[in-house]
Amino acid sequence: MSQISGYHHLTMSTDGAQEDFDFYTKTLGLHSVKRTVLFDGTIPVYHLYYGSPDGDASTIITTFPFRKPGVYGRRGTNQSRSILQTIPKGASQFWVDRLNQRGIAAEKTTRFGADRVVFAHPCGIPHELVESDGDPRTPITNAAQGIGPEHGIKGIYGAVVACFDRTAMDDFMTIALPLTKEADTHEGLVYRVPDANGVVQRVEVIEDRDSAAGTWTLSGGTIHHLALNTGDEDNQLKLRAHIEGLGFTDISEQKDRNYFKSCYVRSPGGALFELAWTTPEGWAKDEPPGQIGKTLVFPPWFKDREAELREGLEAAEFV
Repeated sequence: MSQISGYHHLTMSTDGAQEDFDFYTKTLGLHSVKRTVLFDGTIPVYHLYYGSPDGDASTIITTFPFRKPGVYGRRGTNQSRSILQTIPKGASQFWVDRLNQRGIAAEKTTRFGADRVVFAHPCGIPHELVESDGDPRTPITNAAQGIGPEHGIKGIYGAVVACFDRTAMDDFMTIALPLTKEADTHEGLVYRVPDANGVVQRVEVIEDRDSAAGTWTLSGGTIHHLALNTGDEDNQLKLRAHIEGLGFTDISEQKDRNYFKSCYVRSPGGALFELAWTTPEGWAKDEPPGQIGKTLVFPPWFKDREAELREGLEAAEFV
């Protein structure tokens, strides 16, 4: 039985906090799930979480807005390239019209047999909304933003990874994680992410031998990692041991993310993957159930730095 069940979340470094929040909550209609800060290092940077109202795993997009510290990266090869989310069949035109009306250039295309809407986050990170009839999740609706069940985003579909050597990446995807290869064509490689609930989620890999290598550090304008859901600690540690035993030793020890526990592994194709599981308290650890994502919260280990961090954060109105 697979130790992975779908995606847990996708994380990127963006630019301005206000434009980031407005893009995900007002343009795409996702809900604020958690507002906290970057747990690693010392720079005061927000960590913003968006998804379904209850923060269901596989709906979560998270961002680190880096405008105030002014740290920016380069998008390129050997790096995750695009964020993919699922929409209902037939919803593409709604999103093309909505995005263009809001000044975000969007167009329809088809890849690997799936119709999709292609556009970009304000900081430039490519995004796609993929039509899928293999997704039983309830669409995320947002009446205040005019998004109903016939058009709402259902959650994560996957991500596109660009790499220099797709053979090495193929070994990692099928042997280390392992995922099931569904396609190998001129368009690239497609891998199915196991999901106990039957949700179709994928990793798409394209070969790019022309671009310079993309930035791997936390830096604005780049995708940082793709998090897969192990469900619990036992599966996480077993999968970690399996990956490390194959010789992929660029893998971290378990890290406490307050709401979930994580291990990170760098693939030979450059993309960083996370193995994550949500703790029993989850998002309600520091906010009441039904009220998550409403306040700025800090982990217990930052209690003595809270005033300093608040002072250093970028000004933004999260409404």
